[in-house]
Amino acid sequence: MAKALPQFTCTACGATHRKWSGRCDACGAWNTIIEEAPLSSGPGTRVTKGRSIALSTLADAEAPPPRSGSGLAELDRVLGGGLVAASAILVGGDPGIGKSTLLLQATASFARKGLKCLYISGEEAAAQVRLRAARLGLSDAPVQLGAETNLRDILSTLDTERPDLVVIDSIQTMWLDTIDSAPGSVSQVRASAHELVSFAKKRGVSVIIVGHVTKEGQIAGPRVVEHMVDTVLYFEGERGHQFRILRAVKNRFGPADEIGVFEMTGAGLAEVANPSALFLSERGTPAPGSVVFAGIEGTRPMLTEIQALVAPSPLGTPRRTVVGLDSARLSTILAVLEARCGIPFAGMDVFLNVAGGMRVHEPAADLAIACALLSAREDVALPPETVVFGEISLSGALRAVSQTENRLKEAQKLGFCAALAPCLVKPAAIAGIELKEMPDLAQVVGQVFGAG
Repeated sequence: MAKALPQFTCTACGATHRKWSGRCDACGAWNTIIEEAPLSSGPGTRVTKGRSIALSTLADAEAPPPRSGSGLAELDRVLGGGLVAASAILVGGDPGIGKSTLLLQATASFARKGLKCLYISGEEAAAQVRLRAARLGLSDAPVQLGAETNLRDILSTLDTERPDLVVIDSIQTMWLDTIDSAPGSVSQVRASAHELVSFAKKRGVSVIIVGHVTKEGQIAGPRVVEHMVDTVLYFEGERGHQFRILRAVKNRFGPADEIGVFEMTGAGLAEVANPSALFLSERGTPAPGSVVFAGIEGTRPMLTEIQALVAPSPLGTPRRTVVGLDSARLSTILAVLEARCGIPFAGMDVFLNVAGGMRVHEPAADLAIACALLSAREDVALPPETVVFGEISLSGALRAVSQTENRLKEAQKLGFCAALAPCLVKPAAIAGIELKEMPDLAQVVGQVFGAG
């Protein structure tokens, strides 16, 4: 039998290579390629014939998977309506953001609903988990605890206990004795995730896996782990703010990009039923540089405040500081304002922020960003009780965005009476909302701010 060749794997992205090199061709990282022991090809060389599998048509009806509600409406929303049996969920987030707190609360809530739940911690002792449970008032919840990192022992325990839900905190601490590498390495993370997902599918157990994140904010380890699981959730938020956002970036059983909003309190994470009102609760008299953006997160309309500050720069290279938005998008909008509208920002520091620790990703925020920049530069506040949304093209034209009616309804619900938006083919008529339609950015600059 031919000897298996060595395999080289990138620890940053998980890409495999035939030989070692200093730079990974897949992700461009330097000094991240390591040699891994090859997997065994099996003791025998005899080829056996496989069995035929059952086939069906696209028209065959099948009942939707059963779901178990946790009682936490924000968590159930992100999961697509509840926890699906035999599903694998990966949760990532910055250190100290509240992942363990959220999952302990969720596990206790599922346990009180009648599910048999296990919480396996590889980073903390069982006594530390009990202290957190006592602080959160969850000591009476029928949750079984375990502190172990040997995955073989964990799987044997799960096979004996047969729980409905198990939480693994975290996958980077788990190790298999069949893999000759340290815990947290690419091969250990990939093999451990594969064993847990396979166990979940075979035994009908729902598995929630906690994953560490890199400094870029991505879940550490190979991306193949995200492809293995059914749902990938990111827990976002700034430590200086009390708000936390649970965002679904992948969900095989529900909509992606759905978010749940929580507030960090002394008694743990509390649900926020109306996040728009909470994000705007500290907004006082409209000031230059402050604009309310009517956005859509998943299936939920949400109003957030975008703040901008433009000031003369004492430096040779002006600063561009962005929090909660894409910095490349800011550069594009500044270029469009200068090239299409004649509004220069050279020699000026630009600071852009989304209030409350939110992160905005959709292109519909372009017009709100431009209005915030213009308002700060011209020292002119936008008309009060006005929301803004729209996408800006490189030509300076404003492009219509989806779900306009839902955005306007959310604004009307919170007392806004005007909206600045692109020209629409069929404007949605919402009672109490005056829709100001603009064809391009130059008209916004001239009519709203009197600049250009």
